[in-house]
Amino acid sequence: MARRDYTLRVSEETYLLEFLLDNVKESRNTVKNLLKNGFVAIDGEIVTQFDLPLSPGQIVTVSAKNGARSSLPFEVLYEDERVVVINKSAGLLTVANEKEREKTAYRMVSDYVKAGDPRAKVFIIHRLDRDTSGVVLFAKDEDTKRAYQEKWDELVIKRGYVAVIEGRMKEDEGTLVSYLRETREHEVYVCDEGERGAKKAVTKYRVIREGAHASLLDIELMTGRKNQIRVQLASEGHPVCGDKRYGAATNPHKRLSLHASELIVRSPFDGKTQTFVAPTPKAFRRL
Repeated sequence: MARRDYTLRVSEETYLLEFLLDNVKESRNTVKNLLKNGFVAIDGEIVTQFDLPLSPGQIVTVSAKNGARSSLPFEVLYEDERVVVINKSAGLLTVANEKEREKTAYRMVSDYVKAGDPRAKVFIIHRLDRDTSGVVLFAKDEDTKRAYQEKWDELVIKRGYVAVIEGRMKEDEGTLVSYLRETREHEVYVCDEGERGAKKAVTKYRVIREGAHASLLDIELMTGRKNQIRVQLASEGHPVCGDKRYGAATNPHKRLSLHASELIVRSPFDGKTQTFVAPTPKAFRRL
C-alpha cells in the first residue's frame, strides 16, 4: 500500500514506470508493486502496464484508494466529496440481512472510502434487490443521505432499467398499470385496486430487440414498488429471464436478467441534474 498519496501531472512524453521512479519517493520494488497491485491510475483509470506511454497533460495518481478500487468486484461509476455511485453486481446484497453481514456492496464501498481516509463513512441512499445489477448511490455523510432520502421522489427524474424477458410483448412499447400487494411472506402479486394494502404501480417499456424466444426491453419506473418490474411483466405472461420466483422457465444468463441502467436525479444541494449510467450487460444483447 502507498505510504502517501501522489497526484502528478505529466510534462513530457515518457513511460509509466520510468515516470513513477522519477517522481515517487519509494524504492524501485515498492513502485513496481504499487503498479502491479492496482494503486496507480491515469486520468482516473487504474493501470498496471509498466511500459504504458504517457503524454503531456495526463494526471497520474498513486493512492491506497486506487488499490481498494482495483479489488472491488464492481465498477465505481462516479465519486465526489458527497457521493459514491457504483455498478452493483448481480447476486450481491446492497446492505446486510440476517443471513449475510459481510459480503455486501455497502461493506465493500465502506472499505473503499476508508482506504483513502480511515475516518470516512458511507450511508445508504437507496438500494437494489440482491439479484438486480446496476446503479446504486451511496452518501459520504449523514447530511447528504438525509438530503436525498427526504425528497427522493421529488429529486428522481428517471429510473431506467433493461430486462430480458421470455417471449415477445404484444406491443413494441406501452405502459403497464396495475395494483400490487405484498403478503406477510414478502411475496408481491397483482391485486384489485380496492384490495387492502394495494399500491398503484406504473411501468413504461419499449422493446429494443427481439429473438425467437426472448426480448430485450428498455424500462422506466414511474412508481417505486417492491419487485414492480418483475411482477408486472410476469402478470403479462413474460417473466424476466432467470426469475424463477415469478414463473420464469428459462435462465440463459445464469442470473436474474434485470439491470438498473440509468439514474437521473437532481442534486438536493444545487439543483443540478446528475446522470449515472451503468452499461447494459453484453450478455443481455445475445437473445
